[in-house]
Amino acid sequence: MVMPGGQRIVRVTISGRVQGVGYRAWTQIEATARGVRGWVRNRLNGDVEALFAGPPDAVEALCAACWRGPAHARVDKVEVTESSAAALAELGAGFRQIATL
Repeated sequence: MVMPGGQRIVRVTISGRVQGVGYRAWTQIEATARGVRGWVRNRLNGDVEALFAGPPDAVEALCAACWRGPAHARVDKVEVTESSAAALAELGAGFRQIATL
């Protein structure tokens, strides 16, 4: 969903061998380079979850890059779900890693 101001907000779940391979740090670097705000965290089930917000083209490029991930990752699935304005409350300035859930 593109929000007022031209921002797109999506929640992304990445499955595969994505924990213990630097996936969260890689995501933070990639997001920051693209000017995307949000967060990334590990899930107890072995997935990585992220919230991305930014210009639609930058968010789309970051979602596509999630299929690649860092060198030792093996990505089996990337699920992208459009988020509503309520997700804005979860955003801070910049991009950060948050606690596992």
